[in-house]
Amino acid sequence: MGKISGTIIMIMAFAGLAASCTRAGNESSQNGIVEIRERMFISQVNDVYINRQSYLGRTIKIEGIFIRSENNGSWHNFVGRNGPGCCGNDGFVGFEVSWDRTQTYPEHDSWVEAVGIVKDDNQGNYLYLDLVSLNVQEKRGRDQVFQ
Repeated sequence: MGKISGTIIMIMAFAGLAASCTRAGNESSQNGIVEIRERMFISQVNDVYINRQSYLGRTIKIEGIFIRSENNGSWHNFVGRNGPGCCGNDGFVGFEVSWDRTQTYPEHDSWVEAVGIVKDDNQGNYLYLDLVSLNVQEKRGRDQVFQ
C-alpha cells in the first residue's frame, strides 16, 4: 500500500508541476504579458478562448499574418496563422485586433507583432485584442502551424 500511495503522490506532484510550468511558459517575464509562441500557437490561442474569464483584461503578445477583411461594408482586422482546416480559409487561428481609428493598419498579409488587451464585445460573442502596439516585423515566422 505504501508503494502505491507514494507513486500516486509522485504522479500528482508531477502533474501539478507540469501544469504550473505550462501556465508559466505562457507568461513573458516582462509585466505578466501572455506570449503566444510559435511552437504551441493553436493550443495557446484555444486556451484563451476556452478560458476567456481568466484572460479578459490581460495583455497578450502574438506574432502572425495581418489580415484585413471586409464584410458588408465593415472592415475587420486579424492577426494569426494558418492552421489545419478543411474548407478554404477556415483554418485561420488568431484574434481580431482593433484600436483607435486614428491609428493606421499595415498592409494586408504583413507579418506583425501585436500586443493588446483581451476584451469581448460586451455581449459575450467574441474576443478581440484592444491593441497597445502593432508593428511590422522584418523576419517572418511560420505561416502554417499545427499545434
